[in-house]
Amino acid sequence: MPERTLPLVLTGMATLLAGCLLAPPYSRPSAPVPAAWPSGPAYAAEDPAAAAAPGRDVTWRRLLPDQRLQRLIEMALANNRDLRVAALNVERARAIYGIQRAELLPAVSAVGSESWQRVPGDLSGSGKRETLERWDANLGLVSWELDFFGRIRSLRDRAMQEYLATEQAHRSAETALVSTLASTYLALAADREMLRLAGTTLTSQKDAYQLAKQRCDQGMATDLDVHRAQTQVDTALVDVARYTQRTAQDGNLLDLLAGTSVPGELLPADLASVTPFADIAASLPSEVLLERPDVLQAEALLKAANADIGAARAAFFPRVSLTAAAGTASADLSGLFDPGSGAWSYAPRVTLPIFDARTWSAHRAAKMQREIAVTQYERAVQIAFREVADALALRGTVGSQVNAQESLVQAVDKTYRLANTRYDKGLDSYLGVLDAQRSLYAAQQGLVSLRLAQATSLLTLYRALGGG
Repeated sequence: MPERTLPLVLTGMATLLAGCLLAPPYSRPSAPVPAAWPSGPAYAAEDPAAAAAPGRDVTWRRLLPDQRLQRLIEMALANNRDLRVAALNVERARAIYGIQRAELLPAVSAVGSESWQRVPGDLSGSGKRETLERWDANLGLVSWELDFFGRIRSLRDRAMQEYLATEQAHRSAETALVSTLASTYLALAADREMLRLAGTTLTSQKDAYQLAKQRCDQGMATDLDVHRAQTQVDTALVDVARYTQRTAQDGNLLDLLAGTSVPGELLPADLASVTPFADIAASLPSEVLLERPDVLQAEALLKAANADIGAARAAFFPRVSLTAAAGTASADLSGLFDPGSGAWSYAPRVTLPIFDARTWSAHRAAKMQREIAVTQYERAVQIAFREVADALALRGTVGSQVNAQESLVQAVDKTYRLANTRYDKGLDSYLGVLDAQRSLYAAQQGLVSLRLAQATSLLTLYRALGGG
């Protein structure tokens, strides 16, 4: 190649490399959900004067002010193995993106070689058998594809979107970890409270059993009263064993989520010992769902599928690659760098597809994959809307349930005291006391469960809104 034409060639290459991409222009699909959250009796209107954190801005530190729980979450973020795998997946996707992006750049390598060749006499220029020796030192490009039609750039864009999808998956995993760990923390507090309630009930039922037995021995009660009292003792014993098991399992799950053994001083005694969570204001348009990590992940995969179409379209066009080298060559090593030993080679290659049925099938497959990605994105938005709506319905009703249950516990407690007094005076049978005891115990358990649901409703809303 004449040296004066080299700048023209390089200029032409740069112009061609700036060619157009064949991927279709991307446009975000319309969200297949209403613009506003549901309304009705289940969705309580927010108090404008209430100090609630906006759902878009709330962080787990702001939502969960309990210091022990915050320390536990910090341990989990540092040690949880599932979260660590998610972070490593991000780094792996980043490296893959770097590999694909590097395909746009030429790979330059230095090569040194030595070769011997025996040439028969009838093939040599001198008519005699010869042994040829050659030494080479070259710096060159090996099969650098000139991306005229955007095939490599489309694959690069796909790799970038897949990398961004793994980042969103990591965000989603972190939000899920915080929410699950806080829910388990509350469950442990509730189960410990249930265990304490069962133990208190067991003690009182044992006392009632002994009293019924004494009254039976004195002829003031029947064997039926004694057996009825025994059923309450046995029921309380079953509950003590069950909640002992559940508190142990809650502790094991906390150890797993934290990635290490949780110190006992970080564990809650009961629900009352947990600092109340901050409220979350959900007075936002439903478009906030588009910022959820799982929705952003689905959109990144949709963009990756869109870029794949560009690569599939580029397969219909010629592919141009370049192999070039420049260096020195000599018949002996000592003359390798002598004047006049310069050598170069330039070998462009154009591959023009004429008939390959696979390219058409690949193009159809890429288009169908984009349609699948669109559907998955729309479904992710719909699932997100439903989760937020369910969380709002729970938050809008659980407060009233707790208030009603507290009133029920007070009423049943008074009933139990009156029934016990009437039994002591001989006005009623022990059956009335037994029913009142059962009702009181069940009402107390229901109150603990509702208080747990009230606390976890904020965690559910936090997670449904994407973790802030």
